[in-house]
Amino acid sequence: MRVLVVEDDDGVAGAVVEALGTHGHRVERVARAADVWPHLRDADLVLLDLGLPDADGMDVLRRLRRIAATPVLVLTARDAERDVVRGLRLGADDYLVKPVRLRELLARVDAVVRRTRPAEGPTGDVVEIEDLQVHLAARRATVGGADVALTAKEFDILAALARRPGAAVSRQQLLDEVWGDAYLAVSRSLDVHLASLRSKLGRPGLVSTIRGFGYRLGR
Repeated sequence: MRVLVVEDDDGVAGAVVEALGTHGHRVERVARAADVWPHLRDADLVLLDLGLPDADGMDVLRRLRRIAATPVLVLTARDAERDVVRGLRLGADDYLVKPVRLRELLARVDAVVRRTRPAEGPTGDVVEIEDLQVHLAARRATVGGADVALTAKEFDILAALARRPGAAVSRQQLLDEVWGDAYLAVSRSLDVHLASLRSKLGRPGLVSTIRGFGYRLGR
């Protein structure tokens, strides 16, 4: 997988680039926000530091989400809850706080690889619920025939629910399927992504909460 590392600290960048390269990924590293855009088209994943010398990483994330659906893992020293929530709401697919253990970082990257790998089976694998269509293999969702712009994480949550239409899916199942082996107490992340997913679908009640258990797609 092609990974774009956006990190201005040479020490951190060197360790991350070496670990990713050893793990079989092709890595491009840039140190400034201005250098992100020429390399974005070729990236399958972006590792984004928020403390860049020429721009705030949150602004980079906001702009990136307007022009691309490329998965983004934020890697930053900012550990305040407001920063985590803001990053996730702006479209980050994961949020890691420095110092991060390289094994955990690689596990999170591997989880993204699994989620973005083309699904097996026919490309016509579509789940329909009311006027929502979830194209599982194509990783596309439409409501009333119009495309819904979802982040990779939001689609993963929707797909996990869509594979069991009308059935109750526990929070633990969603955490296991969407975050994989790498999740560490990310219930907060799940809540943020679910709220954004519901808002984008624009169909109140389509994703219902089962108190004390989990969620259900469809009635």
